[in-house]
Amino acid sequence: MKSLVVANWKMNPGTRREAKQLFAATKKAADSSPHVSVVVAPPSIFLRELKSAYSGKKIAFAAQDGRAEPTGAHTGEVSLAQSKDAGAQYAVIGHAERRAAGESDEEIGKRVAAALALKLTPIVCVGESKRDQSGSHFDVVRMQLRAALLSVEPPQLARCIIAYEPVWSIGAERAMNPRDMHEMAIFIRKTTVDFKGEGGMHVKILYGGSIDDTNAADMLKNGDVHGFLVGRASEEARKLEALLRAIEDK
Repeated sequence: MKSLVVANWKMNPGTRREAKQLFAATKKAADSSPHVSVVVAPPSIFLRELKSAYSGKKIAFAAQDGRAEPTGAHTGEVSLAQSKDAGAQYAVIGHAERRAAGESDEEIGKRVAAALALKLTPIVCVGESKRDQSGSHFDVVRMQLRAALLSVEPPQLARCIIAYEPVWSIGAERAMNPRDMHEMAIFIRKTTVDFKGEGGMHVKILYGGSIDDTNAADMLKNGDVHGFLVGRASEEARKLEALLRAIEDK
């Protein structure tokens, strides 16, 4: 099975020219990585042009977010339907930065349902902001999963991806311990089974949080994940190339 790398560019780069350059470098790195599938999530303003100019099949495109409503009085927002029209095949939903900006669990659930209705693959982000010895982080992830998957029918689970991103590790000097990730992956699958049935055992899980070429192979080997949601390491061509090479070598 191929590993999956979702390159979340966030609000980068700053110009159309730089976006085209970064995509060209991403394409080159992806073409040299036969065992990795790459999804690029650019700022929405660049999505249509990048997708229209790309004729290959190695890279897919994702929306970084999106309203569940197809249209409406939502100044400054972009709907999932509009992102699909622009060429998105995936949608990142519930990213920690969006949650911090005020997106509720209820809204995230609506967006997951809307993405599935549009035949977009939802990349559902869950993760706690802090961790202590009490184990309360499991309760946080359980509640996030419950809300996100509320309207998902069991047969639709195979079309969902769960991205675990512990907020305390985002931007940190090192990723979380792979064996801790393995424990969380087991918990995510068990919780999904509890909510939606045995199909939850086969849901794809990504890790996001300070992943790069120095720790990716260990996380794939010992973390029980299918790949990564990558922010910082996807915004520089050199770092992304090194990350994909490390996955290939593994």
